[in-house]
Amino acid sequence: MSAVLEHPVWLDEVTRRWQQVLADKTLADLPFKIETNRSGQLIMSPAKNIHGRLQVAVALLLETKLGGKAVNECSVATPEGVKVADVAWLSKKFFAKYGFRDPFAVAPEICVEIRSPSNSRGELLNKVRLYLDAGAREVWLVSEDGKVEFHDVNGPQPRSSFGVDVPPLL
Repeated sequence: MSAVLEHPVWLDEVTRRWQQVLADKTLADLPFKIETNRSGQLIMSPAKNIHGRLQVAVALLLETKLGGKAVNECSVATPEGVKVADVAWLSKKFFAKYGFRDPFAVAPEICVEIRSPSNSRGELLNKVRLYLDAGAREVWLVSEDGKVEFHDVNGPQPRSSFGVDVPPLL
């Protein structure tokens, strides 16, 4: 597992830029998921209804099976800007330590990305790496047909290490 620095050099700038994004009223009602890149520029992705349904299905599954808290559109600071996991799972211990910070300086234990037509496989695998490097124990990739891939620091895995059996999501 990658060592997570308590306060990496880039964290203050990434957090400052994200606070600006959150405060910008012109961005409040856009129908897009917003992230930032390494330069602090905004990246916007349109969402489809199936994407939203899969977010709900994953969040309910995580809370039901693991307890804790599931968060949709969870912001995580990375050296490549703020990335927004479609769903993240926070254990009680994680939540007690970090609450609902924006963005999280350490990734929640499980981060989930739901593939959109605009996502390339390379982009998704880069996010897997970023979340794992930021401290996630596991990253799930969900296809538009509801199939789930599990990844940890050792690469793709046949199942979740959290013992969660994932039924068909659709």
